[in-house]
Amino acid sequence: MRPVPALLAVCFVGFMSNSSVAQTSRAWKMHDMSRPHPPVVVVPDQDHPVPPPSDAVVLFDGRDLSHWRGKDGGPAPWTVRDGYLETVPGSGNISTRESFGDVQLHIEWAAPVPARGSGQARGNSGVFLMGLYEIQILDSYNSDTYADGQAAAVYGQYPPLANASRPPGQWQAYDIVFRHPRFDTSGALLRPARVTVLHNGILVQDNVKLTGPTSWLQNAPYKAHADRLPFSLQDHSSLVRFRNIWARDLGRQEEEAELTPLSGKPPSLPRGELDRYLGTYATPDGFKIVVARDGDQLRMSVSSDSVLLETTSAFEFSLVGVDGKLEFALDNKGVPERCTFHIGGEQIVLSRGR
Repeated sequence: MRPVPALLAVCFVGFMSNSSVAQTSRAWKMHDMSRPHPPVVVVPDQDHPVPPPSDAVVLFDGRDLSHWRGKDGGPAPWTVRDGYLETVPGSGNISTRESFGDVQLHIEWAAPVPARGSGQARGNSGVFLMGLYEIQILDSYNSDTYADGQAAAVYGQYPPLANASRPPGQWQAYDIVFRHPRFDTSGALLRPARVTVLHNGILVQDNVKLTGPTSWLQNAPYKAHADRLPFSLQDHSSLVRFRNIWARDLGRQEEEAELTPLSGKPPSLPRGELDRYLGTYATPDGFKIVVARDGDQLRMSVSSDSVLLETTSAFEFSLVGVDGKLEFALDNKGVPERCTFHIGGEQIVLSRGR
């Protein structure tokens, strides 16, 4: 997941329906706090690494980072000791030197002990397949979190079918089968990416179709890319450990092409009612949002991320596709003095810049 201010580091919960759980990304908004939790499954501890098969590319065997590079392309700056790899907060993501397309990936990880923080601030990292499609790593043991952002979620799209998390400090395993998206020669999407995930031996993602690259606050559309790309591990300022990482190239699986229509543009808003809300709004500690007009709609930007808005009342605008809203307070002349950003169960009051 993308880094967010501590005030927004709230939890991401799961999705279930009585005894059977259906996986769908369209029945709920992204990061919806009302999305039900998946059932908890108790799994035994796994003390010893799972040996790689004979045809696997061993990407980390506990000794060195020769298969990895840092964000600038140089040597990976994370720490190796006692047979494991550990993030160095602030150093950035690391990526494989090898590229992969259709792949089976095994990776073992452990959340830090003692557990600190809550929600997205607790043992956060991620596996980014092709550098674009994230399987979330998070300490979700006895910890609430958004459904589409807890451990083993396809970030922002699919909660896991079950919460198979072990306690922090215990080694956990992901076994991932990934089929990359297919594009035609013009760059149009022929078939979306698909992923199956087992978390500690429990099926938690069942051949789900990804709606596009994973992201925060928005449903990013597919953009054509190479058939083989490196995958990366995320530095999200948590001391997450990794061991026993290996991959198997699956080759191309021929299937009938599928076209997936993308969601339409949100409804237009009258420009005369939009312009009064334009501007920069900030908290005393420096967190800010910028409200701008995007044609006949408003767009809210937070750092490098942005999301379209649609009206829900004369003073409220919902985030398109995200469970959040902006609520404006006006002075006696009808000029906005401040706004309240509602996201993930939090309310952040921001004053308008003068």
